[in-house]
Amino acid sequence: MLPRLTQAREPLTREVLVVNEFGDTDSVSIPAERALTVYVDKRELVTLMTLGAHPELLVLGFLRNQRLVASVAEVESITVDWDVGAAAVKTRQGISNIEARTAKRVVTTGCGQGSVFGDLMAEVESITLPAATLSQSELYGIVNAIRLQETTYKSSGSVHGCALFRGAEMLVFVEDVGRHNAIDTIAGWMWMHPQEKMSGADKVFYTTGRLTSEMVIKSAQMGVPIVVSRSGITQMGLDVAQRLGLCAIGRATNKRFLCYSAMERLTLQPELAGARMATQHTDQASSSRAPRIWSDTANGT
Repeated sequence: MLPRLTQAREPLTREVLVVNEFGDTDSVSIPAERALTVYVDKRELVTLMTLGAHPELLVLGFLRNQRLVASVAEVESITVDWDVGAAAVKTRQGISNIEARTAKRVVTTGCGQGSVFGDLMAEVESITLPAATLSQSELYGIVNAIRLQETTYKSSGSVHGCALFRGAEMLVFVEDVGRHNAIDTIAGWMWMHPQEKMSGADKVFYTTGRLTSEMVIKSAQMGVPIVVSRSGITQMGLDVAQRLGLCAIGRATNKRFLCYSAMERLTLQPELAGARMATQHTDQASSSRAPRIWSDTANGT
């Protein structure tokens, strides 16, 4: 039985006046950011900073990925009221020992200060990922689908995007102020679509953010064995991916990518990157003759 969810929606962006380097005044879009305090059975649990695109799915996925509920059937309803910035979760039988289970809080590296209750590495050893592979052509299809996707990021920046794919087919795309919120929302979406046999076995998770340990663990908890990132991976993220046999692919832009772990899950087709490699060598030869320009642009988060 699926929970009852409200459909609380707020604008994802707002227009503000800015002054540019020439002293001209202009109007630009910036992403909204809202505080959503989550109450479970009338007990305050956590405050999430969110864009507010799909708050009910965010809360459901948060409860799932924090291992506070083991099944969607345990949740009776989620009611979001933006007038007071609150989400009220009603469970069917309560959450056993919730005080002890939420006592230990780990602040993560996520934008917007993500948090994890309990031991960050708890239950990792018990996760068994299904056998699954991804071809290089499908990977390129994923990258291209993200490139063509209409996004809040393109109009206003300052948000992260995550998506769930079946092969190169995009099933759902979510943006939020932090990548942790985005993946939690996708976890909630998966639970609300059991009629589509929404297991993670044949899925690929994509994120614009870096692959930290928490992102890898959350993907594994969703049963998704392959993750792709436009950014890179942290040492702890790699350690967890290797322990789980999860295929972590980073720096995925255009035809370029780096496979960090479980390379056997990726079916390579290097001939597809041939034209890009030839162009890259030409560019490198040209750049070696050109004046060198230093950049201090930070890596993406």
